[in-house]
Amino acid sequence: MLKDVESLKPAAKSFKLRDLEVFPNTILSPMDGVTDAPFRRLCRVLSGNRMGLLVSEFVPTNADEVFSLTGHKQLKFYPEEKPFGIQIFGCYPDKMAAAAKKIADGLHPDYIEVNAGCPAPKVAGKGSGSGLLRDLPRLQEILHDVRAALDTCEENIPLTLKCRIGWDDESINVLETLKIAEGEGVELLVVHGRTRLQGYNGLADWDWIGKVAAAAKIPVVGNGDVNSAECALERINTFGVSGVSIGRGAMHNPWIFGQIADAWEGKPAHIITAEEALDVFSIYYKFLEEEGRTEMGAMGRLKQLAARLCKGFVDDEAPGSRLEVRGTGYTTLGATPLSGRYPLCGDERGADEPQAASATGASLAGTSAAMEVRQTLLTAQTPEEFFERKEKLKSGIAKSLRYEPNRLVNLNGAKDNTLVFGNRYENR
Repeated sequence: MLKDVESLKPAAKSFKLRDLEVFPNTILSPMDGVTDAPFRRLCRVLSGNRMGLLVSEFVPTNADEVFSLTGHKQLKFYPEEKPFGIQIFGCYPDKMAAAAKKIADGLHPDYIEVNAGCPAPKVAGKGSGSGLLRDLPRLQEILHDVRAALDTCEENIPLTLKCRIGWDDESINVLETLKIAEGEGVELLVVHGRTRLQGYNGLADWDWIGKVAAAAKIPVVGNGDVNSAECALERINTFGVSGVSIGRGAMHNPWIFGQIADAWEGKPAHIITAEEALDVFSIYYKFLEEEGRTEMGAMGRLKQLAARLCKGFVDDEAPGSRLEVRGTGYTTLGATPLSGRYPLCGDERGADEPQAASATGASLAGTSAAMEVRQTLLTAQTPEEFFERKEKLKSGIAKSLRYEPNRLVNLNGAKDNTLVFGNRYENR
């Protein structure tokens, strides 16, 4: 039986962005090519409209001689997405400032965010994103000019910053970044606990995030490896952050924001059946259609979501499929936390730790059934065929399954319990 979630008592359930009270204290991390309007709207619906903050995919400013609001599809958002922020990136202070002013005056988001975190070579290698962490004076100039531009807008809106802890493990400078941000009027700092050279490998270093939170005069939101309400609780209580930002955890579990809100409100944890999970595709497809996606484009996004969600299907009656997460006062299904650098959350397991499902004794039949559901959906050729197959699955094999994202293997594809550095983009 699931334990009463009253034991989930975070030190903070909300944070303030100027006059805006943000509950729950969560952010859907912007991910290029993933967190577009259809996906953001899906997460908001599944959360019962309790999402915290939403942010756009990042918007480039370098290439435009004159920034245009009509030239960037990332700028589109819907009224129900608010409170909503637009994230911009670039390395030229004047262009960043001009873009921020046009966006603020023309679109009226709730805040503007500067990206100093993207590790992609085409971004960081050109001095934008996390490349700014190698040039803090330039980052300071950008923040200064953007804040000055926003001060001249019809509506004076907050400025926020998203950064990593540094370029590499030899040049961690996030505390210097914090000092600059506070000095230039930034009102919220989101810290991804990895370096730029680390990319998305290994585990985020929450010790550094905690140091930033302890030193900050503004709210600090931590980002990295948060994949459940239990994990959000542990991060908030252990490291003193004002909230958590969730990226890949939401890709595999778009219910996560509602699960956190339920826990903070003292509501019992909701067990998601496979049938309920399958119904998500109809909601998502509707949002894709409203966005103007082609049939094949929408089909591709349906299959991407199916591939992620089906990994979380498990046989509800399987022996060993319910395992208690020790030390949280809460029960997680199909995941066994063991010792590591930090108290482990959900899918964070070391290389020598047992995998969920098969290695823990959970049903191999459940795994086979999940694979059958996955293959049935992924081999559909048209949306019509996809939804016909979905309905047959709902009335058939899916009745024996539930959706449990906590059984997933590590979302970054590794099983590390220490920091591991991946591709090092030399001379960047």
